[in-house]
Amino acid sequence: MNLLLLEPDDLISEDRAVLRGRRLRHLHEVHRAEDGDTLRVGLLGGGMGQGQLVSLDEQQAELSFSLTSAPPAKLPLTLILALPRPKMLRRVLQTVAAMGVPRIVLVNSVRVEKSFWQTPFLTPEAIREQLILGLEQARDTVLPEVNLEKRFKPFVEDRLPTLAAGTLGLTGHPGDYPECPRGLSEPVTLAIGPEGGWIPYEVEKLAEAGLRPVQLGERILRVEVAVAALLARLF
Repeated sequence: MNLLLLEPDDLISEDRAVLRGRRLRHLHEVHRAEDGDTLRVGLLGGGMGQGQLVSLDEQQAELSFSLTSAPPAKLPLTLILALPRPKMLRRVLQTVAAMGVPRIVLVNSVRVEKSFWQTPFLTPEAIREQLILGLEQARDTVLPEVNLEKRFKPFVEDRLPTLAAGTLGLTGHPGDYPECPRGLSEPVTLAIGPEGGWIPYEVEKLAEAGLRPVQLGERILRVEVAVAALLARLF
């Protein structure tokens, strides 16, 4: 936890907060915090700054804080991601939140098992938990927007063209395609497939919606590695 992220419900006044639960345990077990310690803090959806522990015991921590800076800028990116397997989903959500992705659309694919859509990790609370961990890691305060699209064709035909309008549309896919561009500053809509990649029909439908296929080389990457590699290359 590189940022102690406060939530509006934690506030007891404009510049004071009380923490319990996971963050309190982290203060005790990881920070080894004591009364008077200064910590880097942020307010979810707001600014960042410094906090000072006023009191700390086994039940709660109270701190005063001052928010003096804005959170880091987000990437100019919409990420279209075929739903990963549940355990990988948690890591991917943390990664994209940490890397500054503002909008994520989890979509279906032929190679996405139907059971993946039944995982409890897709509940709003579970998604939010992983995004929060990513924000804490990267020192950010603004949650990404996450949408679920369980039907590939209606999404790609009816909603994706509007979503991608005015952006550079790309589909990450291994094969005989141009290399992924580097160092972009323009807005991007990027689609990344499941393990095994998109099937040819899906690549074609994404291209019809304005997302041309690009590749990172001959190696077949795990989803979380492909996400990090493509984002690092694009921006």
